[in-house]
Amino acid sequence: MRIPGRPAALLASAAALVALCGCTVQPAGADGKQGLPVHGELPAGPGPGTTRSSPGPGVTRTAPAAPPTGTPAAPPSVTPAVPAVPAPRVLWSRGDNGPAVRELQARLRQVAWLAVGPTGSYDGPTEQAVKGFQGKRGLPRTGATDTVTWQRLVAMTRPPGRGELYPGAARPAAAADPRCLTGRVLCISKTSRTLRWMVGGRTLSTMAVRFGAQYTPTREGVFTVYWKSRHHVSTLYHSPMPYAMFFSGGQAVHYSYDFAARGYAGGSHGCVNVRDETAIARLFAQVRIGDKVVVSW
Repeated sequence: MRIPGRPAALLASAAALVALCGCTVQPAGADGKQGLPVHGELPAGPGPGTTRSSPGPGVTRTAPAAPPTGTPAAPPSVTPAVPAVPAPRVLWSRGDNGPAVRELQARLRQVAWLAVGPTGSYDGPTEQAVKGFQGKRGLPRTGATDTVTWQRLVAMTRPPGRGELYPGAARPAAAADPRCLTGRVLCISKTSRTLRWMVGGRTLSTMAVRFGAQYTPTREGVFTVYWKSRHHVSTLYHSPMPYAMFFSGGQAVHYSYDFAARGYAGGSHGCVNVRDETAIARLFAQVRIGDKVVVSW
């Protein structure tokens, strides 16, 4: 028995179902059957929590791309070698003398690293001052003034004037006394407070010195070195007198720890004090018994 309108109703229901599911319907074929549904591409793999099932008829699935084969491995990265940085050039170090050292000392005084006035001799206090300056700025504490240390110091200071280069008693060496122009002579000037070591009228080295105090003055005149004592200690004052070269009674030329520490703020008991230990060590090795000593104004 045929029920009129039934196919139309079924068709409408099917269309509604298809619209709800998002599929498309093929038109009816010659045999009156509906074509197979057409599906879009499915993802390559199931989502989380799902199970893969075999695709139904008419489903097109895109297979995942296979990883490329035969691709050469990336070469290992090579870090370029960093060339070694050469050490900065040393400009001055302990034992050097001259105007450049005097300027270095004056600049160290400007930044409060050196307490005593410039002498022009790179002595122990100067070396310690340079070490302190270097350590404060993260530089190697060598005590020698290299190009890096000098550039940092120059950037922090101003060019010293003559009053800073030759403050108070520290002055340029006076002209040699005429009695110093022959032979081997310790030529000592109270005017400039300097000692010249001279041989045959030629100055081999110059160093700063200080003299006796008001009631214990250093004698003036021409003398000779009559005794040398490397590790001498005063029997009268019980104070050390390293590198002592005696020329008049108990008066001698010698290294002074007090002079190195306090400068011209102090004085001796009549001896000629030297503040540069390196310089007087060299001088002690060269001076002979019988060499002349001239102390003058």
